[in-house]
Amino acid sequence: MSRSPYDIVIVGGGIMGCASALRLADHGLRVALVERAALGQGASGVNAGTLSLQIKRVDLMQYALRGHRLWTRFGDRVGFVQSGGLTLAFTQQEAELLYTRMKLKREAGAPIAFVSKAELEKIEPGITGDVVAASWCGEDGYSNSSLTGDFYRQCLMESGVDVFEQQQVTRIEHDSGFEITAGQNRYRGRQLLLACGAWLKSAALMLDVDLPINARVNTVSVTERMPDLMTTVIGHATGLLTMKQKPNGTVLIGGGWQGVGSPDAGRGSVVAPNLLHNLRLAQHVLPALGGARILRSWTGYEANVPDFFPLAGKLPGYQDAYVLGCVRGGYTIGPYLGQLMGDYVAGVEPELPLFDPARNFQQN
Repeated sequence: MSRSPYDIVIVGGGIMGCASALRLADHGLRVALVERAALGQGASGVNAGTLSLQIKRVDLMQYALRGHRLWTRFGDRVGFVQSGGLTLAFTQQEAELLYTRMKLKREAGAPIAFVSKAELEKIEPGITGDVVAASWCGEDGYSNSSLTGDFYRQCLMESGVDVFEQQQVTRIEHDSGFEITAGQNRYRGRQLLLACGAWLKSAALMLDVDLPINARVNTVSVTERMPDLMTTVIGHATGLLTMKQKPNGTVLIGGGWQGVGSPDAGRGSVVAPNLLHNLRLAQHVLPALGGARILRSWTGYEANVPDFFPLAGKLPGYQDAYVLGCVRGGYTIGPYLGQLMGDYVAGVEPELPLFDPARNFQQN
């Protein structure tokens, strides 16, 4: 079934694709959004929901601060909780790493402070006494990532964006515009935005553009409901732990420990030894977790390029095609970066610079 042309077709219904669609609709464009599964079921919906400024890159801090501000506005609709957050170090080497990184992030605008062991004990009495150093950010918190898709679906409906879910794109053709084939359906647009996360590489190859994208396979676990164990978001100086207790008592444990899999092959798989390292670190930080049962562990894909900066701009070789993705900390930054992309495509100067997908990539 072929549909009448849109001003732009967006491929990908995660946070960034949805945020871009909303901004473009605000600018008066007729927008179609095509998603392979359901909205927010990729990385946007399977991550741990952490909204911590302490784990964001210094060079992306201004984007993270603005993204975090948007999450606070979303509020209860996404289960937002501003709990404050701690990052912990257990050795002198880790403490030096913590001090160096957090000072730079504070200089970049994040409201981060260092706390004494006495202050730490008042904030989180259940934490192990082995902590050597700790930082605190009162702005840190989390949202319920499983609500992402429903939240954006409602926003898109209210904005008049045409949303097509369960539509796996199999072909993209370019002539006077773009024709996107998904099963028996075809969607035409004058412009195209690829915002399909870990599937960006395969989507761009349909237009003969080979983007240097890799995909990490991050693992997240959830415990059974527990008594009150913590009130804040807890992380580790190395970045290998994020942990929080949800209002229902379950504890979410993440930290980027890797599973195996590839986006085009479907869902990834948990690697047991890596999972055990993640859980042991969590139990070391919070000994009371030793009595908890893990109900479920799962993986989600996180796309990146060699310099670990986002892709946000024109698709190389095309004037009317764009790409958006590969954002470290994309759950926090995504809503804001999507707005910037919407402005850029609509011909409005973005508030902050974008990230040229045609740049020379070097490991950063």
